[in-house]
Amino acid sequence: MHPTHIDTPERAWLVATAHDNQPHAEVEDYLRELRALTATAQAEIVGETICRLRTLHPATFIGRGKAQQIGANLSAAGASLVIFDDDLTPAQGRTLEDILGVRVVDRTQLILDIFAQRALTLEGGLQIELAQLRYLIPRLRGLWTHLERQKGGIGLKGPGEKQLELDRRRIEQRIHRLQSQLQHVRQRRAELRRGRRRHGWALLTLVGYTNAGKSTLLNRLTQAGVQADNRLFATLDPTTRQLQLPNRQQCLLTDTVGFIRKLPHHLVEAFKATLEEVNEADLLLHVIDASHPRVDEQIAAVELVLRELGAQHKPVLAVFNKVDLERGRNQAIRLAERFRHAVAISAATGEGTEALGQAIADLLHDRVTHLHLKIPAGEGRWIAALHANGKVLTQKVRGRHLLVEAIVSAGFAATLDPAWVQED
Repeated sequence: MHPTHIDTPERAWLVATAHDNQPHAEVEDYLRELRALTATAQAEIVGETICRLRTLHPATFIGRGKAQQIGANLSAAGASLVIFDDDLTPAQGRTLEDILGVRVVDRTQLILDIFAQRALTLEGGLQIELAQLRYLIPRLRGLWTHLERQKGGIGLKGPGEKQLELDRRRIEQRIHRLQSQLQHVRQRRAELRRGRRRHGWALLTLVGYTNAGKSTLLNRLTQAGVQADNRLFATLDPTTRQLQLPNRQQCLLTDTVGFIRKLPHHLVEAFKATLEEVNEADLLLHVIDASHPRVDEQIAAVELVLRELGAQHKPVLAVFNKVDLERGRNQAIRLAERFRHAVAISAATGEGTEALGQAIADLLHDRVTHLHLKIPAGEGRWIAALHANGKVLTQKVRGRHLLVEAIVSAGFAATLDPAWVQED
C-alpha cells in the first residue's frame, strides 16, 4: 500500500475480527483505531465488515464464505484493496486476494506503510526499509506466483525459481548492509549519550501509546516546537531537548515513536537503534491518555513493548494526560492505584506540569547532592556555575570566603574542589 505515490487516495474496505462473545463496544473501539490507521495512511474508507469468529480458519483466516460475502460488495463500493486488522500469513494473503479480486493488506503492512511515509531522516528511512524487507522475504514466492500468472501461468519453474532465489539473495544482502549502517547509527547515538553523561545530565525518555500526547508534553515542558498533530504516529524520529527541573537539575528529555496494540515484532527489532533511548534512560515517563475508553489495553500494549526491549525494570513515572477532560479526570483516579509513582496532567492546558517537574526531581534525588561549600572570594566564577548547574539555597559572605548551600548533580559536584566542601 503506497498511497503517497498516487494522485487520488486508494479506496479501502476494512475487516475487523472478533470472538463470538466479545462486547460490541470493544470491537467498535478496535475498528475505530483501524479507521484512524487507514486515514493516517491517506486511504479513503468505502466500507467495513466485522467478522465474528468461533475459530480462525487456516486457509483464509475468516473463512471462505465470509470472504466471498465481502468480495460481493467490493465492486459496487469501488474498493481497490481490503485492509485486515490482523496479521495474515503469506498463504492467507494470497488466498484472500484470489477470492476478493483486489489487493489485501494486513495490519503490519498498514503500519509499515505509515512509518515509510513518516520517515523523514536517514536513520528513520534505514530502519523502516529494514522492517519492510524482513516482512517481504517470506512473501517473495507469492509475489512471483502473481507475476508468472500474468505472463500466462508458467508457475515457478525454470527462470522463475532462479529469479526468486536471486531476489532473495539480493534482499538478504541489502538487509546485511542496512544492519551495518544502523550499527554505525547506534555507535553514534552511544557517543552522544556518553557526552551527555559527562555533563552529569539525567536522561528522561517519553514512552506511550501513539497519540497519547507525548509530543505535546515535550513542547509544553521544553518549548521544543515539534509536530504534535492529533493523529497516529505523528512522531517517528526521536527528538531530544534540555529540561531544567525545579531544583535546577539539568536533564535531557527525549520523545520517541509511539507504541500501538499488536505492534509488529520485527518493526520493534528494526527500530532498536532509535528505541535504545528507552534502555539508556534514567527514568521513563509513561504518558497515558487517561481519557481513552481502552486505556488499560493501551497501558498493557506499552508495557509489552517495554518487555520486548528489555526495559521492563526501568524506573517509571506514570503521567496521566488529558485530565482536562471529565473521563480523563475520573480514570486517572482509578489508574493511580496501579502505579507506584504517578502524576495527573493536561499537556494541552499545562495543568499539573509543575507537579510533574517536582515528581521527576524527587525520583532523581539520588542523582543530586546537598552541599555546604566554603569558596574563596577569588573563585566567584564558581558561584555563577552553581546557579547555572544547580539550585543555590543560601549564599553569604564571611571574611574572604563565600558560604554557599546548594543542591547540584553528582556529576557537577565532582568538578568542585574537595577542600571547599564542609561537613553539614
